Parts: sequence; structure tokens; C-alpha cells
Amino acid sequence: MKRVMIVEGRPCGTINLGRDTLRGITKPTTTTSTKLNRIAKLSSMDAEMEVKWLMPHFNKASLTGCFHELNGKKAVGIDGVTKEQYGANLENNIDSLLNKMKTMSYRPQAVKEVLIPKEGKAGATRPLGISAFEDKIVQLQMAKILEAIYEPIFRGCSYGFRPGRSCHTAVAALLTHLHDKGCEIVIDVDLKNFFGKIQHDILLGFLRRKIKDERFIRYVARMLKAGIFRDGRFEVSDEGSPQGNIASPILSNIYAHYVLDMWMEDVVPLYTKHEVRSFRYADDQVVCCRYRSDSVKVLKALKQRLNKYGLELNAEKTKVVKFDKWAFPQVKQDTFDYLGFTFYIRRSRKGHVHVAVKTARKRFCAKLGKVNLWCRLNRDKQKLLSLWNTFNSKLRGHVEYYGVSLNSDRVYSFVHYATGIFFKWINRRSQRKSLNWGQFEKFRQAHPGVKVTTRHHLF
Repeated sequence: MKRVMIVEGRPCGTINLGRDTLRGITKPTTTTSTKLNRIAKLSSMDAEMEVKWLMPHFNKASLTGCFHELNGKKAVGIDGVTKEQYGANLENNIDSLLNKMKTMSYRPQAVKEVLIPKEGKAGATRPLGISAFEDKIVQLQMAKILEAIYEPIFRGCSYGFRPGRSCHTAVAALLTHLHDKGCEIVIDVDLKNFFGKIQHDILLGFLRRKIKDERFIRYVARMLKAGIFRDGRFEVSDEGSPQGNIASPILSNIYAHYVLDMWMEDVVPLYTKHEVRSFRYADDQVVCCRYRSDSVKVLKALKQRLNKYGLELNAEKTKVVKFDKWAFPQVKQDTFDYLGFTFYIRRSRKGHVHVAVKTARKRFCAKLGKVNLWCRLNRDKQKLLSLWNTFNSKLRGHVEYYGVSLNSDRVYSFVHYATGIFFKWINRRSQRKSLNWGQFEKFRQAHPGVKVTTRHHLF
């Protein structure tokens, strides 16, 4: 039964926040961002709240703001238009876009697909969709509207692409649960081509549960069905939301919210003996089961649940992992990887059993491979000091991500090996050796490299 809300002293079951009026109360000075904040507040008060009249949020001020937020250095879409070119006649371009949207004549252009290497997998690639610049403006405003509606109702088990949450938030929450609550089994879930398998009709059905502006829904549908240029061919499909599309993260979260998160938190506990916890970052998910018997039921039901909504488990990569810290060390336990970190059980120096994390071996080796390639290709393109500074700026990104509690040794090792690779290649800039190790150490003392510190405290 839908709850009746009281807004500005009046009862309402369906909220109209797209115009400058709210139940007859004029708000002439209300900005689009203020309206979206109001939607978010009301959505947090009532998860079943319905919203209509969203198209007025696409106005000159909001779209111009989206233009300025976009990064002009990103790759261009199939029309080849850059941010600089679009901005040269910005006012007329925005006016033209608004006119097309009002008359329902705006149609997104096809997405250009490029393949980028997968980290840690030699020769493997993943598709990335690049939209036309004008389409990115519309996508950004669409994402803002959807975030205002859905972010307040997303469950706590979802961490990916959400404000105030990150990979480190997910890792810290999972580590805390494994340490405090413990479990016998961890299901390391791998979804096969999650973004490419999102069913358009099902997603639009989910959106219609809360959004009653059919014109907005039609524009979401047009964006999803705009098509892809792949290998010189134009393809249109009834499934998939290209990675790289600005609205894809929030749309994928909405899909996973109804398919996975609500089911895991509302339905699964009714059929298990003990608590079952899910930790999901986009399509990376682990499920912690206190009892082995629960894990068998959850995994079987999960396969059926995914199949119902067009998704599929990757049978080769989905693993059932023994991870019982109470049975360690009498019974050897397994490890699993999540968001680039390996979770494992060990004894501390004081003899206490606890859960720890370290950089995943595949990521560690893949990153060193990238360091080696970069040093080899760039060793003679800059002077030594400039090259050293650029090298350390790249290392800093690794330390920033992997510099978490309990992982200092692994980060130190990475910096040590990477520095050795740098030393090797600067001595191959010519037939004559540039520096011996002693000279290189003096150079490093004069120009200190990246400092290894704990950037993120997990507990």
C-alpha cells in the first residue's frame, strides 16, 4: 500500500517537482539543483514515492552547467565534435538542443565502441562506449535526475558509483564483517557481461515504478537503443548499457537494486538459518554466508534469480570459498579477490587470528608490466629528472589506491620493484651506462620519490 505523504501542508501520493509550482505554491526563484535536492529529500522519506514532470529539469541553465562540468580532454564520439567546438557557439547549440527535446525530435547518436585492455589479463579487452559530446550533456543531466530519485533508496550493500562511497568503503565494510561476524563460506560472484546483458524493457519497467513522466522514459529508451558502431558496422540491440555512457552507472545500479540488492536483503533472509550479507560494487559482488548449508541454497537461488532478468553467472569464475576464521589454522582456509585486493586469514604477531588484505597478485604483476612498458617506451623522451618526476607521479596513483591498512609491505615491494625497473631502463638510453646503483641512490636522496604511507584506514 502506497504511503500518503504530506508536502507543504498538503497530502500527496505522487510528487510533482518538475515545474516552478508545488501543489499551487509558486517558487519562481527555485533552481534545478534545489528541486533535485528536494526530490532526494522526499525520496528518502518515502521509498515508494512517485515523481512526474521531470523534463522541465532539462533547461538552459542546467544543460549549460553540464557542459561546463564535462571534461574536454575525453575522446570524441562518431561526429568528431569536441567540447571546444561545441562551446564556440554554446548558447545557440543549447537553445537548439532544448528545442529538439521539447518537440521530441532529439535523438541520441550512435555510440562509438573502442576496446581497451583488461588489467591483469594479457590480450583480453573490454568494450568502452564513446558518445557524441551533445549526448554527454543530456546523459549527465539525466544521471543527476536519476540519482536524486534513486540514491536515497539504494541499499547499504551497494557501493559502486555512489556519492560518499568508494572501493575502499566497500573493502573496509567487507573486512569489518568478516572480522567481527565471521562466516564459513564466501561466494565470490562473477557476472558474465553485466553491463552488456541489461534488458532494456525490464529496466524501463523498473523506472516506471517511480517515474511517471513518460517523455523522460522515452528519452532513456532512445539513449539505450541509440545503437553502437562496432568494427565498422552499426548494431542495435534490446540489451546492454555501454560502459562509458555517463548515465550507465546509475542505470546499472537501478537494475541491480531491483534484481539483486532488494532480493538479497528482503527475500534471502526468509530462507536461511543465519545472516547472509552481500557486498556489491557495480558487477563485483561477494556474498558472506555464516553456514555452508545456506551458501548452497543462496547460490542455487541466485542463478535462477539472474536468469529471470537476463543475467548470467560466469560459472568458471564464480567460486565458493572456505573462509572460516574460527576454524583457522586447524583447517586450511582459501582466499578470494575483491576490487584488486586479496582477502586472507592469518595470525598476527601476538598470535591473534584475523582477516587481512593485500594487493592481489594478478594486479601486482599487471601493474609492474605496465611500469616496465612505460619505462621502455619513454626512457629517452625526457631528461632524467623530468622522467623521474613523471615516473613517481604514476607510482603515486598506485600508492593512493593500494595504500590501505595491513598492505604496507605489498606497496613497499611494488615501489621497490618498480624503481628497479626504472633504474634498468635509464641505463639503456645509450650504449654507455648512465648511473651505477650508488650514483642512483644519491640521485634519489636529492630528489625523493613517492612516499609509502597508509592512505586509507580500513578499521
